[in-house]
Amino acid sequence: MYDFSILREIRKSEGHTIEEVSQRSGVSAPVISKLERNQTKAELETLYKLARVFGMSATDLISLAESRLSHRKQSESYESSGFRFQKIEYANLRCFLGQAPKGTKLSKPEIHRDDYEFCWVLEGRIKVKLPHESVILKTGQSVQFDAIQKHAYEALEETKIIIIHQRKQNRF
Repeated sequence: MYDFSILREIRKSEGHTIEEVSQRSGVSAPVISKLERNQTKAELETLYKLARVFGMSATDLISLAESRLSHRKQSESYESSGFRFQKIEYANLRCFLGQAPKGTKLSKPEIHRDDYEFCWVLEGRIKVKLPHESVILKTGQSVQFDAIQKHAYEALEETKIIIIHQRKQNRF
C-alpha cells in the first residue's frame, strides 16, 4: 500500500546520506535504511521526524509513499468571452487548451486560486496584459506570472494556446 523507497529518492535528491538524515531527524540509520527498502512499517512519529528534515509534513511524505497510480480524467469543454476551451483539473493543476479568433478578449480573475499561471502559444499571437506590463507572445513563446495579479488575454490573430494554473506550495 505504501512505498517508502521514495525516502531514498528524496534523500539522494537533497544530497544527504542516511547518517546525515539520521542525525538531523533523530531516527536511527538502520530504521531509515529499512524504511527505504520497505522492510519495516513506519510509525507516524518517525514519518513526522523524517519529513521535517526535507521541509515537508508527514502527510506530504505519506502522500508521496502512497501507491503511485495514474489518474485519468476526461476533459470538459466550455466557452468564455469567445475563447473555446478544453479543461482538465487535478488537485494542484488545471490545464486549458484554448482557441480564439482574432480580436477576442478574456479576463476571468475569479477562477483563480493562489496559482502561478503559464501561457504557451501553440499558434498565432496573443497579448497578455498584466498590471505593469503587456507581453505579446507568438507561436512557440510562453510567459509565467502570479495569477493573483489582474490580467487579461487578447488574441491578436487566430490563436491556439495552453494555459496552466499551478497551485503554489503551502506556506508555513
